[in-house]
Amino acid sequence: MSAAAEAGLRRILSVVDLLIDAVDEESLVPALLPLLLGALPGDSVIWSPRPDLLHPRRTLPDDLLSQDVLEAFDREWRTDSFVRHTRLGSGTPMRRSTLQTRAEFHAMPAYTDVYRPFGAERQLAMSFPAGYAAGVPRRVCVVVSRDAHGSDFGAADVIAAGLLRTRLSHVLNRLAPPAPAPDLITRRESAVLGLLAHGLTNQQIARRLAISPRTVDKHLEHAYAKLRVGGRVAAANAWLMRGTDPVRGIGALRDAGATAPGSRTAG
Repeated sequence: MSAAAEAGLRRILSVVDLLIDAVDEESLVPALLPLLLGALPGDSVIWSPRPDLLHPRRTLPDDLLSQDVLEAFDREWRTDSFVRHTRLGSGTPMRRSTLQTRAEFHAMPAYTDVYRPFGAERQLAMSFPAGYAAGVPRRVCVVVSRDAHGSDFGAADVIAAGLLRTRLSHVLNRLAPPAPAPDLITRRESAVLGLLAHGLTNQQIARRLAISPRTVDKHLEHAYAKLRVGGRVAAANAWLMRGTDPVRGIGALRDAGATAPGSRTAG
């Protein structure tokens, strides 16, 4: 192992200890940020999960980014190759100086509007898969910055970031797993939901499917649990959000009628 790799490994040990004991993201991240600044020495760190409404961006120091800076970043990030690497590229640990000379960095409008206001002269960034948020795959971007008085990040910093990246991704995938797959909707429940989404009342659904209103109620009760909703409107919306044509209920009705002709209580 090279000297740089050994130095990188030593730096991340305290972070690894914290990750081993992590039980939830809410308590992990506030404790993690100062340790990241110890493992990747810098003046500030930005932790940005995307997309995730429940876990917003966090920084150390807390007041690092003004509203003006955030708005400027949203306008200008696409012109910044360093940010595109973390948002759209592989997200492997990267120094800004690997992509840009200092003169090129200072010539960007984003430097004046975004980076200079919080003293980010030298930067190291990475991103990694971090589980799921609202059923959608999520990534976290980490950016560590140094001011004009510090030296650039070195090889040991990049190695330490790579070691951290793998471990952070593993832990956050554990803390934010995908939602469990919904229970399968039966053919008769599908028919009931399709007609419900088509605007029919329970009485009308019962007549169309040749079953009793009480049986419609039971099918809806089971479907609500499977769709994880609490009522008719939410169930209809959830069924439509699955990309299901409400008229599908009519097709299911024909299938059900072929299976149990003349039965008014089957289901």
